[in-house]
Parts: sequence; C-alpha cells; structure tokens
Amino acid sequence: MRTKQHYSALVQQWIAAALPRLSADCTRLYAGDTAAQYPDDVAGMEGFIRLLWGLFPLISGGTTPAWQETFLTGLRNGCNPQHPGYWGEVGDNDQRCVEMAAFGLGLALQTPLWSQLTKTEQNNLVRWLSQSADVAVPNNNWHFFPALIQVGLKCVGREYDMAVINRHLDAVEPFWLGNGWYSDGEGKPRDYYISSGFHFYSLLYSHFMQDVDPERCLRYRQRAQQFAKDYVYYFTADGEGIPFGRSLTYRFVQVAYWSAVAFTGLDVFTPGIVKGLILRHLDGWLAQPFIGADGLFSIGYSYPNLIMAEDYNSPGSPYWALKAMLILALPEESAFWQAQCEPLPELDARHPVPEAGQIIVHSAENRHAWMVMSGQFDKNNFVNFEQKYGKFAYSSQFGFTLERGRYGLNHAAVDSMLLFSNGDDYYRGRRECDSVSVSHEWVRSEWRPWHDVAVTSWLIPVKNGHIRIHRVTTPRPLSCVEGGFAANHHQQTRLTLTPDAVTVETTRDYSQIVNLSGDRQALLVTTPPNSNLLYAAPADIPCLSTQLCAGTHWLACYVSADPGAPQRLPERLCFTHVTQQLTVNGTSLTLV
Repeated sequence: MRTKQHYSALVQQWIAAALPRLSADCTRLYAGDTAAQYPDDVAGMEGFIRLLWGLFPLISGGTTPAWQETFLTGLRNGCNPQHPGYWGEVGDNDQRCVEMAAFGLGLALQTPLWSQLTKTEQNNLVRWLSQSADVAVPNNNWHFFPALIQVGLKCVGREYDMAVINRHLDAVEPFWLGNGWYSDGEGKPRDYYISSGFHFYSLLYSHFMQDVDPERCLRYRQRAQQFAKDYVYYFTADGEGIPFGRSLTYRFVQVAYWSAVAFTGLDVFTPGIVKGLILRHLDGWLAQPFIGADGLFSIGYSYPNLIMAEDYNSPGSPYWALKAMLILALPEESAFWQAQCEPLPELDARHPVPEAGQIIVHSAENRHAWMVMSGQFDKNNFVNFEQKYGKFAYSSQFGFTLERGRYGLNHAAVDSMLLFSNGDDYYRGRRECDSVSVSHEWVRSEWRPWHDVAVTSWLIPVKNGHIRIHRVTTPRPLSCVEGGFAANHHQQTRLTLTPDAVTVETTRDYSQIVNLSGDRQALLVTTPPNSNLLYAAPADIPCLSTQLCAGTHWLACYVSADPGAPQRLPERLCFTHVTQQLTVNGTSLTLV
C-alpha cells in the first residue's frame, strides 16, 4: 500500500493540473464549459475553493507546494470587496455559503496561509466569511456550513458567535433518526451525505470545539461511532463503494467519513482497518478513467458522464472529492500512517439498516456488496431521482442505469425496477412510498405508480441473490416489466434465454433473473451507451415481462448477480401466493 508521500504527491498533481485554468487574478477555476444552476462566476469561485479541501490538509501536514502563493493571491483578491474578482456578497440559500466552509477547516487547522495574510487581508477574509451568520440556508446538511465557519474564526482567535452555531446545529437535531443515522432534512433521503456531510462535519466540530461545547461534541462522537457499524458494510474487500443517490460525481468523498475518523482519532476500528478501507478505495478510483487528458476531474462517476449530473454540478464541483484527503493533515508518525493496512473486519452476510430502509448484503469473501432498498423520496425532485433512489437494489459491481429518454423500454432504466405502462411504451415505477418497513428478513414497501394502482413489494436477501415478491392491484390492464442488474454489453460472453429466465455472462460477472410466480416471459433489454454509472458501454438487463388484466396479481422472481460464474438457485425455493408463504431451503416466511 502506498505511503503518505505518494498521496501528498497525488493531490499536488491534481491541483497543479488545475492551475492553468485559473483566472488571471487567481480567484476562479474555469474547468469546463458546462453550466450549473448558479452563475458562472459563482461556479468559478466554487472550483477554486474546492481545491482547498485538498490544499489545507496538505499544508497542515507539512508540505509547502511551489504554487502555494497562487492560492494566496486568489484568496487575497477574492475576499477584497474593492477587487474586480471579489467573490461577492452572500444572500439566502447562496452557493457561496457552501464553499465558505472550506475556510472553516483551513482556519481550524491553522495553516501558515493565515499568518501570511496582512491584517487587512485577514479582516477582508473574516468579513466575507461572517456574512454566512445572517443568511438563510436550506433545511438540510447546509446548516453545518455557517457553523463550521464560526469554528474556524474561533480557532484563529477571531470573534465568533455561539448563537449562530447553536441555531444551525439545533436545526439539525430533528433529522436525527437514531443508531448513527440522520436524514438529509426532515423526511428526506439517507445517502452518502450522511457520511460525507453530517458525520464528517460533526466530527470536525467535535475535534475543534471540545473546550467550549463538550456535551454536543461527545454526542457527535457517539453518533459517529454508531454509524461506523453500518457504514463499513457499504464497502467491498477491494474498497469499492455501493453507488446510489445524488452527488455521485464527488466520487471518493464516499470515504471522507473514514478520513475524519482517522483525523479525529475516533475509536471505531483499528487504525489499520480504517487505513485499509480508505487507501483501497482511493486506489480503486485511480484505476478509473474519471480524470481527463488535461488532468482535470470530470463530471460523472467512473468515467466522464454529464447524463448523471445534478443541476448543481459545475465543472469544478467534482473536487469536493478532496474532502477524503483530510488524512494528509495527520503527521507521518501518526498511528494512521504508521499502521499496516488491514482487511475489512468480519461482516455478516446480511445487515439490516432500518433507519436507511436498507438491507446490505455481501457475497463470499466480500467481493461484491449490494443493498436491497426502500424507495426514498425528496420533494426537490432532483434529476433522475427515481433511478438514484427508487430502484429495488444497488450494487458495487453492476452500478445502475439512468433514463435516456421517455419513450421505449430500452430508455427506461429498467434494471432493479418494476415498471408499468398503459400499453403506450411510457413507463413508470416506484417513486414515493406510502409505507416502508425493514426486518431482518425483508424490506417491504407500499407504492403507487398511479393513484389507483397499488403495489406492495417484498425484497428478501438470500444466498447469492435476492427474491422479489410483488402484489399488484390495478383497475385496468397494464404492461409490466421487471429487470435484474445491468451487465456490460460489450463484455458479454454468453446469453442464456429460456421461457422463464435470463442469464447474461460477461468476462467479469453474471446477471440473472428467474420467474417464480406469474405468467411472465423472459427478455433481454439493452440500453443506449453512457446510461450506466460504472461503464460507458450499453448495458444488458435480464427482464421478465407480462400483461396484467384488471384485478390483483402476485409476481415473484429470483435475482442473482455476482463476479465469476453463475450460481445455482436455492435448491428448495417455492412461493405460494394463496398462503403468501415463501419457502427457501426449508425455512418459511409468511408475507405480511
């Protein structure tokens, strides 16, 4: 495994590649020509400041890059209200407030950059940052940003306002769900923001504010400890995470929480386990083509892909991944850098997370991690929300596909979804759930593709896969298609199609769906290129299709996908819809 020097050099390389795209006054990074929902000058500011999430730990950890003065120039000019490149006044719900939080970390780390500013320049920075105290923010993870700014001011001996901190951190408390979990706003999703936002920021807070707010700091650390017991299941033995939800273009921000664990010395696993988890994840990303020929981070996930971007993703947005590099602030002699990388701790094959509506499953030797999941909903209606939060399962190995059009099954992102149409080739699936419950055995959700069509879905993990059972009540005829995991079309080596099953084999893995109940026909759906997060090639999705008449129907299938050769179905697998009983290898479950 690589050393601290290697990752320090890597961050320097990434930042150096961005320098030619800085504005002449060094205040903005113009990394591309695509747009976000905020103006280009704000997007440019965002790009410049997000590089600081890597620069501040780098400098704090003892490295002095040759181009450090460039960032000092940008800081001086950007905070100077008399300079043409001034970053501007801050309003309500302003993207500037998000980016200011990087300075909260930088000031708290007390990097030499602060001391290299003149008194006037320091005052300019403080005045610009202090605007965050009086503006409104969305009622979600954004509450941490004004609080972190106050933390930074405190750490450099400037006046700070505990009332601002209390107001924003108290606003976060209704989001607490218990057992280490928050939602990203009341009634909102539980995704990577819980790790890279809530726990990352709260651990920083607990580290720097222990002397004035010990009770809250202790509570934050206890909650982060609880979270670790679930979050470790999100990663495979090779360090891969399970992609789902929004903001995936931040990529290795998925391990920012573990970096905060290491930086703050949180007692969860051994330093070697935490180190192994982080470095394997980072090294996995280094093998992916997400960095362009110009050395800049692209919008996308495993490869450049604007299709999966959010409205708030500007060309500089992906550099929030650098939050994961907080480990560079740790000295070489720290327990983290001195430890030998260790494998994941022993994990259960099946791990329910009721607070997130998930059951996380690991295959043999933890080569593959996936989750069966309740549909999560957000009234903000982020781009491709149904595909990012509403699928039945998400996988470290197979990723997921996004819609490429409104018409036709090949455009509909049918992988891990049950989709319906009125016979017109316009499809809809699970979006918002009426109810959700999670037990050790299943994830159950009630949902309505139309107001008068009711679906109850049970997702039941079993060895080498999971079983899906649906009860569908419809007042009219509907077309119905259900998909398994999406496999890389260009890597396909074998396709096995029978009347009630489809198996796709590739050079790396297989994906299979088998009908267990209902009069359904097997078919293969191939998506357009650039629809899957993990690979640019078209995706092959094994599917089952049927026509439903008016009435109540029971549908059941077995879905299996894993690296290597196809696995056998459980030998004794039976579902009887009359009794609503599922039997797997002699163990029976009654669906309720």
